[in-house]
Amino acid sequence: MNSQEIILKNAFAAALAVADPKKIVPQYLRQIFPVGEEPKGRCLVVGAGKASASMASAMEDFARQYWPGVDLSGLVLTRYGHGSPTQQIQIVEAGHPVPDQAGMDGAKEIFRLVGQLQPGDVLIALISGGGSSLLTLPQSGISIDDMRQTTEALLRSGAPIEEMNIVRKHLSAIQGGNLARLAIAGGARVEALIISDVTGDSPADIASGPCAPDYSTYQDALNILAKYRLGEGTIPTSVLDHLTRGAAGLIPETLKEKDLQKAWVKNHVIATAYKSLEAAAQYVREQGYEPIILGDTITGEAQTVGVEQANTVRELLQGKASVNHPVALISGGECTVTLPAGIKGRGGRCSEYLLSLLNASSDMLNISALAADTDGIDGSEKNAGAWFTPQIRKSVKSAGLIPADFLAQHDCYGFFAQLNALVETGPTLTNVNDFRIILID
Repeated sequence: MNSQEIILKNAFAAALAVADPKKIVPQYLRQIFPVGEEPKGRCLVVGAGKASASMASAMEDFARQYWPGVDLSGLVLTRYGHGSPTQQIQIVEAGHPVPDQAGMDGAKEIFRLVGQLQPGDVLIALISGGGSSLLTLPQSGISIDDMRQTTEALLRSGAPIEEMNIVRKHLSAIQGGNLARLAIAGGARVEALIISDVTGDSPADIASGPCAPDYSTYQDALNILAKYRLGEGTIPTSVLDHLTRGAAGLIPETLKEKDLQKAWVKNHVIATAYKSLEAAAQYVREQGYEPIILGDTITGEAQTVGVEQANTVRELLQGKASVNHPVALISGGECTVTLPAGIKGRGGRCSEYLLSLLNASSDMLNISALAADTDGIDGSEKNAGAWFTPQIRKSVKSAGLIPADFLAQHDCYGFFAQLNALVETGPTLTNVNDFRIILID
């Protein structure tokens, strides 16, 4: 393993470490519940997301040590393969990014449990990215197949996750603050611990905001479908009818700020993409690189972002020709991949960004880069992402691989697999969006 490869992978590891639920969940629980102020009534723990199971494990470990007399129970939903050992909190694995029956059944049970809360009880919600599709409980008249078809259409359209979630939360009995609404109707206190995977870190956007007041409307959801030309024939009639009736005021809106005037509902964002970028920046600084954080809100088509960042490197090299120290460009944010009709594709947005960067930087032979999803799964395959160094670039040439051909087929996984340049971590049990780093030597 050469030095650039080591630095790339260690920077990614540093980004993951600062978002480790086992470290951050106890820290925030101590702040929310100081000594002597632990829950006195029933403490129900529910949640959903790729990190929710590891958050539940951390929650149980904390309670076992500091709350031995607290009545703790609950249920959280996570993606298949992202489970974590628990004793009091049930873990249910379900489909992601397309919802399935296991997720719907689990969401239905969460709805039932929260509906039993009474005054003096506490609801602790463990929320992370991926919760939007996992916490699927459609409103009356909408089936799980209708939700699945809508999710698939939005995924193929290239709509960013924030817009996808606006549509989905207006179809849900739990999202858009409806989970908190149910809890406070019974008189319970609500504390949500949230690991952010979205730009801006708004609780209303993360997992479609089950405990957060929602800023969007039914009309916004209809406008998004229209923007991507998703209508009859693509979106189920039941979904279109529901959104239309909501926009006409015939169905109650999602939770709003005015609904929380006399309620105890708090949303705590305990890990973010930017904190992870800062941790990676500190690591590369110790390795002699000048870190430049480009931001955690970089979105757009993965191939386009790859070209744009290649141009950023080119401009930096041209403008700093006399600089004699290495630089690391670090960024986050969730790109999209729009698949043309008839193209299945292999891989995900991180690997596609990286292949685009490699292709667009053929004139810059001394750069190395890595892009990976912090949940450990990038798109359709089991890798977190991919990486390249000058040595990998030489291997591309000697193997006769043409990056542009793989980009045209959206087969970034196939390209990097042939070079043994995939990032393979397995499920990391956290999720703070995508991580990208470019080393300029």
